[in-house]
Amino acid sequence: MTLQMTLDDAIATGMLIAFHAEQFPDVSAVTTRFGDRTWKALNANANRLVRAFREAGLEAGDSVAIVARNRPEFVETLAATMRAGIRFTPINFHLKAEEIAYIVDNCEAKVFVADATLGSAPEEALRAAPKVRLALSLGGSMAGFEDYQEVIDEHSGGNIPDPEAGSRMLYTSGTTGRPKGVYRKDRVPDVPQGPDTVSGYQAGKDRTLVTGPGYHAAPLQIDIVTPLSSGVGIVMMDKWDAEETLKLISTYKITHTHMVATMFHRLLQLQDEVRNRYDLSSLRRVIHGAAPCPVHVKRSMIEWFGPIIWEYYAATEGGGGFLVGSEEWLMKPGTVGKPGPEFDNRILDDDGNPVPVGTVGTIYMKAPVKGRFEYYKDSDKTGRSYRGDHFTLGDMGYFDEDGYLFLTGRTAELIIAGGVNIYPVEVDNELLKHPAVQDVCTVGVPNPEWGEEVKSVVSLKPGHAASIELADDLLQWAKDRMAGFKCPRSIDFADTIPRSDAGKVQRKEVRARYWPK
Repeated sequence: MTLQMTLDDAIATGMLIAFHAEQFPDVSAVTTRFGDRTWKALNANANRLVRAFREAGLEAGDSVAIVARNRPEFVETLAATMRAGIRFTPINFHLKAEEIAYIVDNCEAKVFVADATLGSAPEEALRAAPKVRLALSLGGSMAGFEDYQEVIDEHSGGNIPDPEAGSRMLYTSGTTGRPKGVYRKDRVPDVPQGPDTVSGYQAGKDRTLVTGPGYHAAPLQIDIVTPLSSGVGIVMMDKWDAEETLKLISTYKITHTHMVATMFHRLLQLQDEVRNRYDLSSLRRVIHGAAPCPVHVKRSMIEWFGPIIWEYYAATEGGGGFLVGSEEWLMKPGTVGKPGPEFDNRILDDDGNPVPVGTVGTIYMKAPVKGRFEYYKDSDKTGRSYRGDHFTLGDMGYFDEDGYLFLTGRTAELIIAGGVNIYPVEVDNELLKHPAVQDVCTVGVPNPEWGEEVKSVVSLKPGHAASIELADDLLQWAKDRMAGFKCPRSIDFADTIPRSDAGKVQRKEVRARYWPK
């Protein structure tokens, strides 16, 4: 790969960051509270990291796992895997050590990069991940880890002569209580999104604000991978805050960002004097998704920001093609869009038959011919998700007479709180270990800010009585054993938990008690 690489070569080999580094080496590529990188520095460090991977014996097709905050090294690790033929697996840094270790081991990571500011969890996870050959620490020292910067400083930052495009494998929670890797055998290259696309990026000029954690599918793809592939620098928030968002947009002349409905809600709660303090005129695109947005909230955001807000409906697994701009949405308030016929989305009943227009059913998306997903090491779960060439996440909705999709809810298994997916079986499994718990059913209940919050309904073993003290004990039990975002916010007690003749928890029945009819 020469310094005069073509754009097509850069796309095919995962070297788009190197390509942009040639065009504007001294322009800012990454800005964070943990440090910044120009395009030149980002590219050089990615090359150093590739050489460190190869020295550790990694080859194309191997895996690298990372658990880290939004910091430059996260992006450097991503960039290195993109040009080394390696699978990149980011891990939710809120997870407990055992949960992190499971993913590191399951994805067969040979390199584990971890943020020392996250406490002892990475160290504990490493001890339970015997396949790791190279462990690198960021932001401090950890037992069993080598210092990231010291390791990469031993290598050349010159371009890799034999690059190969890598891939990404994110983990999504599963109803069996263990997360599953969304794996694609085919490597689909990232393509720059220029002025003639919906994103309308201007390479070397625009800037994207990363509002969410890089381990999450939407911020990773929309706010990190796509802008960087398009020659657009990113500003990464360490923790989201409403006023700080406005301040960063104004300070860095942000042109693009991604948000979720909860962020809209909090922005709208700001006082007028705070809103008017910041210049938001640089913004050209705000895209949102991950969780339903109330019509009145989105309408208020469009009135404030202008018709620059776009909404998508998609999944880590791919497919869909649902995207709608502000003007179109205002004609069909509440819709998530109308994709082209090439996407062949369907709404089916429980028997797999198409439902009439306006009738609610389960949404199925056609899997792409190339880049079709499977759940890593779980053929059964993969098989259950597909009907022929179509797959479902269990979401429910209907098409109107003009072909626009409206979401009405989802299967009772999935809880979406602030755009984060939570599977209740994981919560059930932990609470069932409590000595007082006979049975449990965890559901999502309405929350005006988050959309949903987690509630567990518990039946007790003989000899135990419902009380505020026991409810508090159960909440603490969950907090001690699971990531905070998964934990119930409240506990209700019931004499029995409804189950089918086959013994399956009737989660829809429990959930319905808390939702207005």
